Amino acid sequence: MSADRTPQTRPAQEPGPEAAPASGVVHWIGTGLSTGASGLRLVCDRAARVVLWDRTAERAAARLDALGLAGRAETRALTDEALAAALGPGDVVVSMLPAGEHPRLLRTALAARAHFACTSYLSDELAGLAAEAGAQGLAVLAEAGIDPGVDHLMAHRLVELAREAVGDTAESADLVSYCGGVPAVPNDFRYRFSWAPYGVLAALGTPARHVHGGEVRTVERPWEATRVHRLDGEEFEVYPNRDSVPFVGQYGIPEGWRLRTFVRGTLRNAGWHDAWKGVFATVRGGDERRLRELAAELAARHPTTATDRDRVVLTVALDVRAASGARWQGSYLLDVTGEADESAMARCVSLPLAFGVTRLLDGTLRAGANRPAPPEDAASWLDSLAAAGLPAVFHETAPELADDREGTLA
Repeated sequence: MSADRTPQTRPAQEPGPEAAPASGVVHWIGTGLSTGASGLRLVCDRAARVVLWDRTAERAAARLDALGLAGRAETRALTDEALAAALGPGDVVVSMLPAGEHPRLLRTALAARAHFACTSYLSDELAGLAAEAGAQGLAVLAEAGIDPGVDHLMAHRLVELAREAVGDTAESADLVSYCGGVPAVPNDFRYRFSWAPYGVLAALGTPARHVHGGEVRTVERPWEATRVHRLDGEEFEVYPNRDSVPFVGQYGIPEGWRLRTFVRGTLRNAGWHDAWKGVFATVRGGDERRLRELAAELAARHPTTATDRDRVVLTVALDVRAASGARWQGSYLLDVTGEADESAMARCVSLPLAFGVTRLLDGTLRAGANRPAPPEDAASWLDSLAAAGLPAVFHETAPELADDREGTLA
């Protein structure tokens, strides 16, 4: 499939009607590694009442204490029946559980006429439920973490600035978006497991689709497309992840731009590809039992400990060249290192979500499906996140985009 004409497989989100007023009560469900002090504190500051749900009320209280938020929220033991009984019209359900749990929680929210928010991708199932929510005047916020989430904001803003500078026709356009959670101090394995190990390995076995050399391509084994990517003089390794192509339309890429590169992918420490060669062999084999065994072995061998500091790096860069010779380059870089009281990943995931929840509480979000911001509001979201503790660095000159000019490491 040629990318001379921009693929528009996922249109930009159409705004829905105004959502029903929020009650001011937020039910935050899940207290895992992605629940950070920064995000939960912001919600506690802005909501009239916050309820933190975990498997037991004692676990929830212990997590509140660990986050320095003891007494700022009520704590409850999570069961379907208890949650359904506690929800009221206009409440907000925030799911920090795995993506597979979101539809069940969203259905519970809909039954109570409550709003819903999560950080996961807006899957077909969630989109269908969000349409039902919209018909009831309820807001559903998805893709509101770091990736997906902040990366959307950066891409929207870059496309907006490039269109202002170059216009809606261009001889070439290259957009790359890479994000990764990595050890702040690289180890021999070039990774520490901070979320479900099996999920990390399973993602490597999922084909990735992206635009490369002006063509839409599918990479059956994403690690085979690993490339060197340099940021501020530091070398990383990157590879495509999932299906990038639907986001061409979501980001509002003009049909008159001839796309040469469009990829959303994963970032790792330099040396990752060599360090993981043994893992790739198991993923390639496709033995589900062996893959789960290896996930458990690696998690035990390379865990994130209390003394480790993690690092999250997100970069989005755009290079557009017009037939007239006009050229615009721009990039965003977010680089966060964890601290003793909060990991980088927890801050980067929970703070954007919490900010989205405050927008829902304020009545800013529309009924139905919402992503972090409509394109015209991306700059405002980025400024607000910077003020809250996630400052991204903008450069009017992007790093050289190497996707069409360098070979892979495979």
